Amino acid sequence: MAKIIYRPIKAALVLLLCLLSACSPTPPEFLQLSGMTMGTTYHITLRNPGEWTEQSLKAALDDRLVAFSQIASTYIPDSELSQINTMPADEWHQLTPTLFDILVLAAEVSWLSNGAFDVTVGPLVDLWGFGPDKHDGRPDEGAIKKTLEDVGFDRIELDLAEHKIKKTAPLRIDLSAIAKGYGVDAVALWLESLGSADYLVEIGGEMRVAGLSPRGDSWRIGLESPDLEVNKTTPILLGNIGVATSGDYRNYFEENGVRYSHTIDPRTGRPITHNLVSVTVLDPSCAFADAMATAFLVLGGEKTMQLAEQLAIPVYLVEKTADGFSSRYSLSFGPYLEEEN
Repeated sequence: MAKIIYRPIKAALVLLLCLLSACSPTPPEFLQLSGMTMGTTYHITLRNPGEWTEQSLKAALDDRLVAFSQIASTYIPDSELSQINTMPADEWHQLTPTLFDILVLAAEVSWLSNGAFDVTVGPLVDLWGFGPDKHDGRPDEGAIKKTLEDVGFDRIELDLAEHKIKKTAPLRIDLSAIAKGYGVDAVALWLESLGSADYLVEIGGEMRVAGLSPRGDSWRIGLESPDLEVNKTTPILLGNIGVATSGDYRNYFEENGVRYSHTIDPRTGRPITHNLVSVTVLDPSCAFADAMATAFLVLGGEKTMQLAEQLAIPVYLVEKTADGFSSRYSLSFGPYLEEEN
């Protein structure tokens, strides 16, 4: 049995734009699918794995995405996660394999990041006015302290043998900082099971690629600059890997000259104050990349680089400076930069 839980707010993410592969004419043997899921959009480009038509493959895909939302969504009242959130404290509840898998991965990222990633951070996000009921204004210290009592990934227990969960406090779990990445992985594995080895799967900006692009070479994407006045992207070349970006430069409020970010540190109950504005993470698991991108955004540039180098995680950071924006990246990210190839 292992302790678990976490989820910090999923920050506004830097757009990941497909370069050339999506802009060039798509060869006949490739299909392109798009639609809505998890409150956002999805886009998929894949080599046709058989006798599928675009319509039949999209119908099968949408059915799988609806089933996934029924497990992990907080917006569906009778979803599995919603039922867990209404469950009283100190009671064990059986989990489906999918939700159990997501929570185990979330726990891993929480421990790796020393609590910077926390799937129970939702009440703090709401308190600061970045939840569904948006409002401006800094909460008082008493409100922050009281809300912190309803947050804490270490107050969730997972029974690894029986696939059960128990909350030791009336916590609310929100998987928005990991669910899109997990959904990307699930779709990618499904496509592989159908026989497709060449694909790009993107949900809400998180993506995973494999094999060859429609151009016949490696998939190429561009990381958008946070500086909206500069039309610039940083191109990267990808192999079989997942990509996730978390950003913090568009969603905030100001009060008395102080900028309050929408990214909340679940350990302090307060918005982050450092100058890291976006993090891009590469990993074979898009779900892991998704969660780690959020954790790194909370940790800040220096701690992110230390942890990324320690764990050999490819990360690309953009930080705000007095002169605009600057970027740096971990040693393991360098080989993916197009200008270095």
